[in-house]
Amino acid sequence: MKSIILAGLVITTLISCGPSTKIEKTWMEPGASVTKSAAHKTFIIGTVKDETSRRVIEDQLAKRVGEGAVASYTLLSTDALKAADEASLKKILTDGQFTHVLLMRLADVEKETSYVPGTTTGFYGGYGRYYGYGAGMYSTPGYYTTDKNYFVETTVYTINPDKLVWTGTTKTVNPSKMEKTVNEIADVISAKMKKDGFLK
Repeated sequence: MKSIILAGLVITTLISCGPSTKIEKTWMEPGASVTKSAAHKTFIIGTVKDETSRRVIEDQLAKRVGEGAVASYTLLSTDALKAADEASLKKILTDGQFTHVLLMRLADVEKETSYVPGTTTGFYGGYGRYYGYGAGMYSTPGYYTTDKNYFVETTVYTINPDKLVWTGTTKTVNPSKMEKTVNEIADVISAKMKKDGFLK
């Protein structure tokens, strides 16, 4: 009995320590791709209000896209980004001879409540006709838990023509630290792009 309970605890621990970010859905333009080379220049934009978060997001994405990737904060001010100043963005893209734009944004936050049933442990036994069962039962009550699910959308566009070529949505459950979450999302997204043959 003890070995069964211990095995259950080990499995639960392994599950809880697993990645909290997973791909929900993706789409890719057939035949589209981005190569890690100077021929493909990708402008990375993290559309968040906080300057520090924006820099962390863009740096992590640029690192995974590789050569030719440029974090937008190095060329586009946060005020211009907040104002959605298309003229400033277009000038930067044209002057920098960029071929692609990668945008990451928080699409939605959902709360999900679920019920975790209680457990009962113990063993039944008996001795002759005098005992029906011979051990106490140990129970824990059930309870409700609420998770916060963060849905982040990542999209890639070509500059000329202005066209969507890849998009993906990730779901992160109960993110704890911003940098850890960004790393997870960047890892999951880049892995999926490589699997799709989009990022080469």
